[in-house]
Amino acid sequence: MEIEKIKSDFPILQNKNITYLDSGATTQKPRQVLETIENFYEKYNANPHRGAYSLSMEATQIYESTREKIADFINAKYKEEIIFTKNATESLNLIAYSYGIENVKKDDSILISIMEHHSNLVIWQKVSQATDSNLEYMYINKDFEIPDEEIEKKITNKTKIVSIAHVSNVLGTKNNVKKIIEQAHKVGAIVIVDAAQSVPHMKIDVQDLDADFLVFSGHKMLAPLGIGILYGKKEILEKMSPFLMGGDMIEYVHEQETTFAPLPNKFEAGTQNVEGVVGLGAAIDYIQNIGYENIEKSEKELLSYARQELSKLPYLKLYLTPNIENHAGGVISFNIEGVHPHDVASILDSEGVCVRSGNHCAQPLMRFLGIDSTCRASFYFYNTKEDVNKLVQALNKAYNMFSKYIKK
Repeated sequence: MEIEKIKSDFPILQNKNITYLDSGATTQKPRQVLETIENFYEKYNANPHRGAYSLSMEATQIYESTREKIADFINAKYKEEIIFTKNATESLNLIAYSYGIENVKKDDSILISIMEHHSNLVIWQKVSQATDSNLEYMYINKDFEIPDEEIEKKITNKTKIVSIAHVSNVLGTKNNVKKIIEQAHKVGAIVIVDAAQSVPHMKIDVQDLDADFLVFSGHKMLAPLGIGILYGKKEILEKMSPFLMGGDMIEYVHEQETTFAPLPNKFEAGTQNVEGVVGLGAAIDYIQNIGYENIEKSEKELLSYARQELSKLPYLKLYLTPNIENHAGGVISFNIEGVHPHDVASILDSEGVCVRSGNHCAQPLMRFLGIDSTCRASFYFYNTKEDVNKLVQALNKAYNMFSKYIKK
């Protein structure tokens, strides 16, 4: 994989003198994606499914062919199992309201992990409160992993929904979702996989996983902001009520009642983010052109190097599993002990190094770890060992600036 050639595809990495290490928040966009969006607006812009004229039909064909492309991309059995949303957060909300509230009963159990993003936590609090059910947690061990015993103990006959991050957005821990799915299905529970931090980095096969639902966001995998995917098994989606009501999701509307369109339309109310869909299709083409095997190889080498170099800094506290095989998504969280992460991130920014600081929308995890926040560097395949070196240099500068104020 020619990294310099790849970097040249990303205009912002050419136009800005930065070391971009925040791909866990959003990835940069290659010119191939940007040009595809521009081409759509210049040649095919019309509202899909709305017109009998040729331009609208061409837009419809582009829109629906991208649905087929995404189905193939994650190996969904049917294209109708792919629902376009705004992002992974909206996808999770759709599941919570259309499936969760309708299928969870009093004293049932909803199970998540302590490492969940707020998007996959707050909604289950809502469902739990609305249904008088119990929200339970799987906790992590000293290696920042969910042990098998925790999975086996927490999934019981009362469990109706398990919703789990495939990869933690804070710790980079890759959870054993296949075991969780197998265990949940034994007791008749359904499993939702939040793949926002995994789909950009590894090949996902929903049929092999046997996931009931899987969600992800396009902007974390080179696509535009504002486009997300909900995958759901067809037999489950068909039984669910729509979450949003409006145009194009109906069959017939009478004054006092309405019947809804078949999948996938019944979950896609109103004019969709066609630009985002088109951009996501181009992003998938770009990823497949590089190949997941090359992406995973490159990122594994980079993560290994980053772990090695950051571990040499005696003032740095790292929050990551020692088991590198279970470390994915390019995420490394850290703190300079005694210095607030926002201060560290500001000094890094003065050196052109872009990292995120804060609680990363994971306050319960932070509380469990006994901290308020961390800095987080998140890598993608356009990053290099030189980027790691610049991070280390910037961290040394930050530590030297604050060292005399740090309580020993």
